[in-house]
Order: sequence, then structure tokens, then C-alpha cells
Amino acid sequence: MDADMEAGFLTSKVVCLIESLLEYREYKDLRCIIFVERVITAVVLQILLSEVLPKLSSWKTSYMAGNHAGLQTQSRKEQNEVVGEFRKGTVNIIVATSILEEGLDVQTCNLVVRFDPSATVSSFIQSRGRARMQNSDFLLMVRSGDTPTVSRVKNFLASGDIMRKESLRHASLACSPLESTLNNEEFYRVESTGAIVTMSSSIALIYFFCSRLPSDGYFKPSPRCLIDEERGICTLDLPKSSPISTIRVESKGNAQMLKQIACLEACKQLHLSGALTDNLVPAIVLEETVAQELRNEPYYDEKVSYFPPELVSHCPNESVQTYHSYLIELKKNYEYDLPVHNIILVVRREFETDVGNISFELEVDRGNLTVDMKYAGVIPLTSEQVHLARRFQTTAFRVLFDHNLSKIDNIFDLRDDSIKVDYLLLPATSSQQNTSVIDWTSVSSVCFPRENPSINHKRCFCSMCYSPYMHTKNGLVCACVLENSLVVTPHNGRVYCVTGIIAELNGESQLKMRDGKVTTYKNYFEAQHGICLRFVQESLLNGKRIFQVQNYLQRRRQQKEKESSKASVELPSELCLIVMSPISIGTFYSFSFLPSIVHRIESLLIAVNLRKMYVDHCTQNVVIPTIKVLEAITTKKCQEKFHLESLETLGDSFLKYATSQQLFKTYQSHHEGLLSLKKDKIISNVALRKIGCDRKLPGFIRNEAFDPKMWIIPGDRSEDHKLEVDFLSSTRKIYVKGKRKVKSKTVADVVEALIGAFLSTGGEVAALLFMDWLGIQVDFVNIPYERQFRILPGIPINIPSIESLLNYRFNDPSLLVEALTHGSYMMLEIPGCYQRLEFLGDAVLDYMVTMHLYHKYPGLSPGMITDLRSASVNNDCYALSAVNAGLHKHILHASSELQKHIMTTVTNFKQLSLESTFGWESETAYPKVLGDIIESLAGAILVDSGYNKERVFACIRPLLEPMITPETVKHHPAKELNELIQRENYHMKKHVSIEEGVRLTTIEVEANGVKHKYTSAASDKNMAIKVASKYVLQSLQQSITGIQAR
Repeated sequence: MDADMEAGFLTSKVVCLIESLLEYREYKDLRCIIFVERVITAVVLQILLSEVLPKLSSWKTSYMAGNHAGLQTQSRKEQNEVVGEFRKGTVNIIVATSILEEGLDVQTCNLVVRFDPSATVSSFIQSRGRARMQNSDFLLMVRSGDTPTVSRVKNFLASGDIMRKESLRHASLACSPLESTLNNEEFYRVESTGAIVTMSSSIALIYFFCSRLPSDGYFKPSPRCLIDEERGICTLDLPKSSPISTIRVESKGNAQMLKQIACLEACKQLHLSGALTDNLVPAIVLEETVAQELRNEPYYDEKVSYFPPELVSHCPNESVQTYHSYLIELKKNYEYDLPVHNIILVVRREFETDVGNISFELEVDRGNLTVDMKYAGVIPLTSEQVHLARRFQTTAFRVLFDHNLSKIDNIFDLRDDSIKVDYLLLPATSSQQNTSVIDWTSVSSVCFPRENPSINHKRCFCSMCYSPYMHTKNGLVCACVLENSLVVTPHNGRVYCVTGIIAELNGESQLKMRDGKVTTYKNYFEAQHGICLRFVQESLLNGKRIFQVQNYLQRRRQQKEKESSKASVELPSELCLIVMSPISIGTFYSFSFLPSIVHRIESLLIAVNLRKMYVDHCTQNVVIPTIKVLEAITTKKCQEKFHLESLETLGDSFLKYATSQQLFKTYQSHHEGLLSLKKDKIISNVALRKIGCDRKLPGFIRNEAFDPKMWIIPGDRSEDHKLEVDFLSSTRKIYVKGKRKVKSKTVADVVEALIGAFLSTGGEVAALLFMDWLGIQVDFVNIPYERQFRILPGIPINIPSIESLLNYRFNDPSLLVEALTHGSYMMLEIPGCYQRLEFLGDAVLDYMVTMHLYHKYPGLSPGMITDLRSASVNNDCYALSAVNAGLHKHILHASSELQKHIMTTVTNFKQLSLESTFGWESETAYPKVLGDIIESLAGAILVDSGYNKERVFACIRPLLEPMITPETVKHHPAKELNELIQRENYHMKKHVSIEEGVRLTTIEVEANGVKHKYTSAASDKNMAIKVASKYVLQSLQQSITGIQAR
């Protein structure tokens, strides 16, 4: 930067700014606002800092200007987005004009820099006031020697002191001096931190504590204080989600003092219970801070891609080497005149049994090709045989990939000691004993001499109707040498497989051109290529073009490939140079499938290494099929027949259930908000991504469709494929073949899918062991749930009736009462509400419904399982089930608004057909409380039954009938619309605004020149999106149907 400054590219002021910022690079969570005077300064500084700072830190910079700033104008929406990113930590520095001095609130700022001095005292005080966090800094940049500006700043500071003194003088209640004592006021002090709450501040702290308790649209938690001044008694009732329900104090004094004494005592009790931290703030504030720090941790999406060590080795110099062989049998399930040949795979190390004996299908253009691989035994190979085999396979694959011989001369430098992909793929031949061996005759075809080929070919007495010898670029050869050969025509560089000799055609034969004209082959080659055929009486060769290597693992529509008119051509032998002979076209046809086959084997071996890495650390014998591990690390982007979505759904539900149960039992005094934050700290995508990266899982993930062009040809030296060693542990190594981008969520999805894989094959014990290896410690030990109350007489709940409805008799009926009590019901006889049980019940129902669907419909596509769960486990479905069972009549609450909404839902319910809707069709939001009750009842039964989740499902499932099936499932309109837009490449715009408390959501899709638009008004965001999506989707579908009908 100093050099740039000397060269005039940067001013000393800008350099000073950057250096000042870098002094804060140790800050974990920097939030900085740089105030400038002009918009152009803000824009230029933002561009400069975005270029410089990422090289020195992980900070991201944005800018803000008013909405009347000419070309750089920003809408209020754009400004709010910048502030939102600033609050979340995705933006660390904002370069702003006076727009941020007032009007937009940014409470998380811990550094303010005045790049340009304030013009007024108001501007100075307002900008200084943006640094609101504790221990924040305010920096003023003033040019050295600028005495007038320094004097003005001193006046601003003095003005601020004057304003403060005047405010204190005119205040109705005097504020404590900045350096005050407690003035003998009663207080509670935390010794470990020195945090203090006084009688005068205790009321505010209690209200703040209550404001951070869980709430909904029908209930805002707040304390209730009953004061008997005559008797000097104050009773403070806290909301039901507080661990301390009632504080009762007796003292002398007025009502205000009694209230302060009660609140101070409540603060003390809340701290001792852990609800207030040692800094005397609600525990949820600390959890939110920790969660925010976790979200702000940087993630770099460029990750290594592993290659299996089973296919890699150094090249030893032994004269004879021992290999393991595997027979790859190919079987066509379609009609085609070309045969397929079996292949021998030769490797250094024996595979795991479930990799060495596999069967799968490739989806080729004409149908399915079955691949069966089995172990064929140990074979010794000499170094000469290995050299010959490598030369054959590299030549064959280079011809298949390049369709020319341009790289053939560069592939034969095979004798070196570097780390390389080392295995052999060779044609097989069957003997009379039905055992396959290497077809060395075909392998030796690569040694066909370029000159004087007849020297090594004895007269074979070909009984043919044409001349047994034919002229080629190699020289005079026997016709049988040409019949199964690979040739190149040097005049155009094309490669062909010769499948036969056409006795009835020669150079003088007629050739019909595309335009209908007729000429002779001799005249054609002379006219088109300037070649004069010398041996026009020799029969022509039938040559077939080399096959295209494709990804045959990819799902595709079955469509019979049309035989191209160029697939077969007539060739004069004198124009052909024989490259390989004898080798059949069936061998090349079979080899065109091998990249896809080997890619599947590579993927299975990657899954094997992941399993081995886990087994190395697992003390118990856990068996999981390799194919399940492969499914768990394969994303939808691979476009294969299987991917991780079903296992991810299963693993997600189990992980949620296991952690929720653990937290529920461990933190019995924590409210639902705290439990949810602690759960998210364990199972959020950010947390799971971090766990996955710590266990080196990104290297195993398959997140791209197989590209044959990127496949490493074993033994090929024409392209640079470097493999680097990486260690999974101190004793286990693997190889890195390159890097690619892996999204953070993808890593989290794979973690969940792997948990699902262990769960689906080894049960909950296997899943828990795998989670333990990941670092997620969960046990299912039945910790007793300490009940805080017993049922008192007079509670208006018909317990026998509900037990009959649930077909379950409670050992502790107070659990049932708690499960039906809303937070607004403040009667003292029930000191708890359903929120904690809802937290637990949500997890167990999600898990049990997912398990039910997974096992009942094992043949469903991965996406369908996810759709079934989404349609089964949602508030709409649960709310309708609650009304259908009459549970709404038993909810204990004290909210007239909730009662009104419940009655509206009951009225609307009578007009719905439950068998066909499952909540998706409704255009009215159901009260979340109705869905919560189903979940809280499930939680109550789970606790009362000793955590018997099967009993829970048996009791709740009848309420959810009829269960959604693949035949009755309806997709969420928003999801169905998005899928249609992606499939048809339409463009969608979404706009959200709020008018008088009502959310207006507009969705517009442009398709085929027509705009489909709908605006939905609803108080609930999700409902507004659902309704707007529904009508836009209907309009689009009608439009598409109309176009197709024309």
C-alpha cells in the first residue's frame, strides 16, 4: 500500500483508514460503519475495500446511500437488506452517508469511523451514537495540522457534555452519574463477574427476561404483580415458561418498593436457577450469541475430491507381479446387431466382498445393459505382459475418447516410479471349461506393425471370392487382417473399425450422393479429397465409426438410437493405415461402457474407505452395506438412479428426535426457546457442516454428474493427472485427485444421510454410535422427568374423555393437563404450559411418521419420501386433525383472539374434505396452537410411557387418519410452482410488502411471452406465499395445456 501511495494510486487518508481497520482484525465479529460525506466516496471506498480487505481478512464490505442519490440510488428495500446482512454478520463494514446517522437502526455496531468530519454537532452525536455495543470504538479521521477541524471536533465533544448535563437537570428521575456508587441501595451481585442488579433496575430486568420467553400471536409473556399495601405483601407471578413461577415477599414500604423487592428476589432466584447468566442477562441471549458466532464462522467451499487407494500404486520393478482379477460380465437387455464382450479387471489389491461381487444396470440409448462383476482369482503377470496390457488399454481408450490418434504417441512412457492410477481393463475370452481368461490375441493387436505387416503373417489360405491380399498404407496385407481391425484414414484423420469386406463394391462402383447425383467412388475421392485411387479393382471395406463415450449411469429417457447414415462407410483399403489387428468392433463397443462401469466401482471404493475410516474408531462391530454408504454420499446432482434424499430425510428426523429427547431430559428447567437454540447448535446445517468438515467428509461427497471427459485413463501419460496423498488417520491414507466446490448445506445433508444409512441398516444403536464418532453424544437412558405440579381439584379438563380418545391411560394425568395448557392460561393451579412437551412431541412425531413412510413404501423415489413427510408432518395437517378429533374444545387458554380463530377454523373445517386436502388447499391460516396440541400430546405420552415412541405413534396415528399415501399426496403449491419454473426455464419475480399489518405477496411468472401474476393478502407469510403460488400455478398449467392442445 505504501508503494501505491507513493505512486499516487492511494491517498494517505485511505491508507490510514485501511491500517486502522486492520488493527481490529482479531475481532471475532466486527461490525463497522464508515461515515463519509459524498455518495461517490461511499461507492469508491466500498469497491476499494472489497478489493483489498479480503486479501488480509474475511471481512465483507457494502455501502449505503439515500434513495435520492442519482445513479447510485438505493431503495428502502435494498437498504434494509444491507442492514439485515450487517446484523447477521454476512456484511462486516458499511460505508455510508448520513442515511445511517438516523432513520435506520443498527444495534450491533462496535466500531464507527468518521472518514469525513461531521458538518454539524447533530451529525457528530448521531454518528457517535451508532457505536452501541459494549466496549465499542469511535474513530475520527482528521488530517494532521488541520487546526480548524480539530477545534470544531472539540466543540462537538463539549456540546455533547452540555446536552447530557441539561438532560440530567431536567429529568424527572435523576440518572446515576457515570462513576456512581450504589448509594446504599439494596442489590444482588454475581461475584464471578461483578454483575449487579439493584432494586431500581430489577423491574426492567424482569420485564426484559419475560420478553425473551417463548410467545405466539395470542400471548406475550409478562409478569403479573399483586400488591397488598396494607399487609405489606407482594406476589409476583411469572409466565408459565419461567423456571420460577411465583415470588412472594413481605416488607414495609409503598407499592413501588414492594414491587422492586419482589423483582430483585426474582432476579436472584432466576440467576440461581440458570435462567439468568452470570452477567445477569436472560440465558437465551447468551445462546443466541453463541449461535450467531457459529453462523459467522467462515466456510470455504473449495474441497478436495478423493480417489480410492485400491486403484493406485507405485510401479515396482519386479519381473513377475501378482494381481487380483475380476470378471465383468455384460448382458444386453435390448436388440442390437453388435455383440458385447466380457471384460477382465486386474487390480493390485483385493476388493471388499460387497464391491467385488456387485450387479447394476447401465441405461444405454437402446435399453438397459446389465453389469455383473465377480471375483475371478489371483493371476501372475510379467512386467512385459503388464506393459503390453497398459499399452493396449490406453490406446483403446484414447481412440474412444479422441476419435483420432493425436495423443497415441504420448501414452507409451509407462515405466516410471510415480504415484499413478494402476489397474488393467482387458478383453476376456471363454474357454471350454467356461472360465474367462485374458484375450491376449486382442491385447496384442496394439503391436500390429506400421510397416511390412506381412512379415509376421503366415499365408492363411483365405477361401474368399476376392483377392486374399489388399493394399494398405502399411503395405500389402492379408484380407483377414483387415476384417477385424482398427484403421485410420490419414487424409482426414478419422478412425474406423473394419467389420468386413464388401465383395460386390470397388472403386469403380456407383456411389449415390446426398443431392441425388450418382458418381463412382474413384471420382468421389478425387473430387472431394484430391486422391487418385490406384487399386480401383480391390473390394471396399465396411468401416464403422468409433462409438461415443457417454455417462451411462445417468437416468435418461429410454429412446432407441437411430442408426446414423454416417455410422457405416465404404473405404478403399489403400487409404487405410492399420492401427490395431485383430480386434473386433464388439470389443470397442464393450469398452465404451467401461468408464461408467469403473466410475461406479471407484465410487463404491470411496464409500468403502469412508466406512473403514469410521470402523477404525468404532469399538463395536457395525455392519453397513457399501451401497448404503454410497447412497448417502451421492447428491441429486449426480443424476443417477439413487441419491441421498431419502436417507437424509430419515437421518434428519432421527437426529432431531435423539437430540430433542436428550435436551428435554437434561435441561428440565429450560423453556422451549432455550431448548430449540441448544438443539440448533447441535443439528443446524452450520453445525453439521462443521462436524462433517472436521471428519473430512467433503472429500468423499459425490456432487457432480459423471463426466467421461474427466475420467482418468489408467496408465495414460498423455495428460497430467497428479495424485496427492492425504491421511484420513495416522494409519490410513487416501489420494486426492483434485478440487471442486461443495456447498455448506451439501456437507450437512451428507452427515444426515449417513446417520440415516446407519439407522436404516443397523438400527438406532448403529446410528447413535456413528453420531458419537461424529461428536454428537446422545444416549437414550430414561432420566426421570421431575414434575413441578400435581393436578388440583377444579381443573376444567375431562381427563377420562381425552384418555379414551387417545386410547391411553396416563400414569401421571398432570402431563395431559400440561399438554393442553396454553401460555395465556395464568391460573396458579397449573404452573406450566405445553411448550416443552410440544418441543419433544414435534421431534418424536416427525421421526415416527418418517420411519412409517420409509418402511411402508421402500420402492419410492427419494424425492417422494420427502414429499410424503412434508405433507404429513406440518401444522395444517395437525391442526385439521385436532379439530376433527374435537381436541380444540379441551385447550386451556385465556385469549379471546385465539378463541375467535379456533371457531373460524372449526367453521371452515366443516366445508373441507379431509381425505383430499390435508391442509394444502386451505386459503386460511390455521392457528398454530391447534397443531401444537397434537405435538404436545405426543410428548406427554412419550414421557408418561417411559419414552415408548411406538406407543406414541399407536395413540396419535388414529388422529392423523387417513394417512397420506403416494396416491393421495398433494405437493405444496410453492414447491410445485418452483419445480415447473425450473423445468420449463421460466422467470419468476416475488414482491412482498406490508400494509396495515397485512402481508401482500405478489408472484409473477413470465412464460411464453405471457405474464401470470397474483397478489395474496394474509397475515401469515407462508399462507400468503402458498395462496399466490397456487393461483399462479393454476394459470400456468392452464396456459401450458392450451398450447399443447393446439
